[in-house]
Amino acid sequence: MSLTRFDFASLPVTPWRNGGGETREIACWPPGAQDFDWRASIATIAQDGPFSAFSGIDRSITLLEGDGVRLFSAGQIDHHLSQVGEPFAFSGDVALKATLLGGSSQDFNIMTRRGRLAARVQRVTTATRLPGQHAGVLYVLEGRWAVADGVTLVAAEGGWWAAGEHSGSLTPLTEESVILWADITPG
Repeated sequence: MSLTRFDFASLPVTPWRNGGGETREIACWPPGAQDFDWRASIATIAQDGPFSAFSGIDRSITLLEGDGVRLFSAGQIDHHLSQVGEPFAFSGDVALKATLLGGSSQDFNIMTRRGRLAARVQRVTTATRLPGQHAGVLYVLEGRWAVADGVTLVAAEGGWWAAGEHSGSLTPLTEESVILWADITPG
């Protein structure tokens, strides 16, 4: 197993150029690539404003905390991201306007290069087997989880791995445990 662990507090913070928030990058594959195959991050949206378009990229966003945000593009997308732990997938080609539904919003983001990879983000509450040949990202919302080889993750912690570098299972260790799993597969 080659799981790279992280916790929210230790992720590097990059302020947005427009001043509307910040991003904490979890991982980018291949590492450091501008033309990435996949990227995972946690963003804090602090004010209303544009949501960057990424041509050729498919995106998934999941509310982690806060009141949420409305993502809008006339005639294309009108989605209220207001339920913690419920993923929303959309094309990164669309330039959106983000409007806060209250205070700031914290979100789990997965991006994949269309035609190379695809991602399915799931809210997991029961024991689950992880496919050995897929890349993936985990982030604990609640409780404690056994990942493999004695690794335990708790709320605001997670892990990621490249394709073919991890296998095993997720096992909740406490009642009401919730983890997000981004299963990244060939596209």
